[in-house]
Amino acid sequence: MLTHVRQPVTRLWDRVCRGFAGLDDLLFPPYCLLCRTPIDRQNDGLCLTCWQELTRNVAGDYCRRCGRNASPFGIVNNRCGACQNETPAFDGIIRAGVYETALRSLILAFKFHQRTEYAPRLGRMMRDALTVSSFARQIDLFVPVPLHWRRRLERGYNQAFYLSRHLCTPPARICTDLVRTRYTKRQWNLTEAQRRRNVKNAFAVRRGHPFEGKTVVLVDDITTSGATLTECANVLKAAGARQVYAVVSAVAHQDK
Repeated sequence: MLTHVRQPVTRLWDRVCRGFAGLDDLLFPPYCLLCRTPIDRQNDGLCLTCWQELTRNVAGDYCRRCGRNASPFGIVNNRCGACQNETPAFDGIIRAGVYETALRSLILAFKFHQRTEYAPRLGRMMRDALTVSSFARQIDLFVPVPLHWRRRLERGYNQAFYLSRHLCTPPARICTDLVRTRYTKRQWNLTEAQRRRNVKNAFAVRRGHPFEGKTVVLVDDITTSGATLTECANVLKAAGARQVYAVVSAVAHQDK
């Protein structure tokens, strides 16, 4: 008897829910987060074209030492041809994708236009890439690349910290004891040599930091030359970190 009562109630509730969903679509129709094309609600925020672009951006092989595009057959001694003569201070890098098209648009909106609701999507992409890395289960601390306090006031938040929150799972934890001590120029319009000089001695660790003997993962949105990650890794290793890796949303300037 109880089952017969529940069935009409369940059907009625389903109809009510569908009615509210239809009203919501009518009043607040869903649009693609990037190109503003109308989409179905089940498309998870992006139109088919943007999903295809995003998929292309996160696909492809790359060097786990420097993050550049590289075929597995071009890797020798864990390095691609472009970084054979380089000595980055960090021990390896994981990327979600390449800084182009849809992924570039997501990052720019998140970083410069207060679209912090994009952080979970970017964070999931980074976490998926990190999960299959060789060091995923060794991580003690996630360290967001810090902003100078003036830059943080200008922007309102540190995007690397937002991303760290969607990467970190116990027993690892987020640590903000790496700090930026000097206000630096924006890096995007500088040469590689200028970038290195720009961030030289721009970071330090707080007293009582927990980095001694730990495996640390630096978190950032974009890397181009690797200058910022290298400088941060140097500081962390000087503070006693055993290994320092990096995970980023995207690697830029693949043609260099």
